[in-house]
Amino acid sequence: MSELTSSQVCGLSKPNYRTTALIIATALFMEQLDSTVLATALPTMARYFDVTPSHMSVALTSYLLSLAVLIPASGQIADRFGARTVFAGAIVVFTLSSVLCAQAQNLPMLVVARLLQGAGGAMMIPVGRLVLLRSVDRTDLVSAMSWFLVPGLIGPMLGPPVGGLIVTYLDWRWIFYINVPIGVLGVLLTWLFIQNTRPKTRTSFDAWGFALSGVSLACLLFGFETASRGIGETSLAIALIGAGLVSGAAYVAYALSRRRVTPILDLSLMRIKTFRVSVIAGSLSRITQGAQPFLLPLMMQLGFGMSAAQSGLLTFATALGAVMMKAAASPILRRFGFRTTLIWNGIFSSLLYATCAAFRQNWPHWSLFLVLAICGFSMSLQFTAYNTVAYDDVPPERTASANSFYTTFQQLMLSFGICTGALALTVSKTLAGRLHPSVGDFSTAFLIVTAISLLAAPVCLGYPRDAGAEMSGRRREGAELEAEHAT
Repeated sequence: MSELTSSQVCGLSKPNYRTTALIIATALFMEQLDSTVLATALPTMARYFDVTPSHMSVALTSYLLSLAVLIPASGQIADRFGARTVFAGAIVVFTLSSVLCAQAQNLPMLVVARLLQGAGGAMMIPVGRLVLLRSVDRTDLVSAMSWFLVPGLIGPMLGPPVGGLIVTYLDWRWIFYINVPIGVLGVLLTWLFIQNTRPKTRTSFDAWGFALSGVSLACLLFGFETASRGIGETSLAIALIGAGLVSGAAYVAYALSRRRVTPILDLSLMRIKTFRVSVIAGSLSRITQGAQPFLLPLMMQLGFGMSAAQSGLLTFATALGAVMMKAAASPILRRFGFRTTLIWNGIFSSLLYATCAAFRQNWPHWSLFLVLAICGFSMSLQFTAYNTVAYDDVPPERTASANSFYTTFQQLMLSFGICTGALALTVSKTLAGRLHPSVGDFSTAFLIVTAISLLAAPVCLGYPRDAGAEMSGRRREGAELEAEHAT
């Protein structure tokens, strides 16, 4: 007999996909609000901890590191204990660790608390998206993803101004305390409405694969983060990156062996063309997405002399543009298709973010706001398309594995984006003989990260021309036109 849900116990009807998506998005809202508030507060926190602003990148990458290491296990853990149990428990962990972040007395304490916070985040979003992928019809998936992402985009929209106001007029610790009421609400709604789904058959947990992939991802991310700090730690960075590559190669050899039926990161998924192109092109595009929220607040506060509140009010334009895009996603993808949209919009969004390299202190604030809003609109369309078409040809029984694999690389490249931006900033100022980065150093960093993202456009040529036609409605629309002509 199937397990009764809380909604059945309370006499409530099963929610439609919009309700489910919005409940799951509560966690995404909390996570995105937390990350953008923190990015705005980094300069203030650097002064409190008596470290340089560039060293504060570890507060971002430590969280993303925890995500990257633990996300591969999210699918198997959800299948074993049930989606609702894991999802609600993850929100509890995230909320309690937010309180620990607020109590940090130095940077190492903050990093430990952020690692624990990342453990909660590693289960929240992947398991939530897994619930959505399993419960929504393919023809509704673009709309469902839009409903799922809108509250998550409100978080980044509110994050910069809220973070700026908190660090300007209150104590920075409140940037973490605001997660508490959101977390309580998320747990309550999850327990009332989300089904505790789990498959009938269970697979054994891939402990060896989890260990090898975890060591590889941890060493690579901390190696790149260490390298981004500049000279003096080069040997440690090289050692960490080398260890990450070796353990990564060991995992690949292990996963490709026929002894494992269900490896924790199923590399055979890369044989699926739409999934493979989405992973590779999406990874390149996320370099910019990871670096932008790290570089922009620092440039505006350190380079332009703005207060945290001023920079927050300007950078929230990116999230505002992203929210405005959601109503346009389905019509655009239906009209042009996934392949054409991802190629040309990818070029457009990368060039737009390269425009940030031209920002100067004497630019009118409305012009900065306008450019950033268009950037947010374009980049949000790009990732809505990537996150949907990636699962176009994935069989239903492999959805959990595909979701874990895709989300792992998503978070890995976001971390790499932060490290790339920080490294470019450090190298530029070091070569110029400066102790502190100038506006020109930020311009160099922006150009480097956007140049990498431009490489995604030719990769998108690998999509079939009809990729995602059923998801976008193009196939259904074409069939209707053919029927009209036939009559």
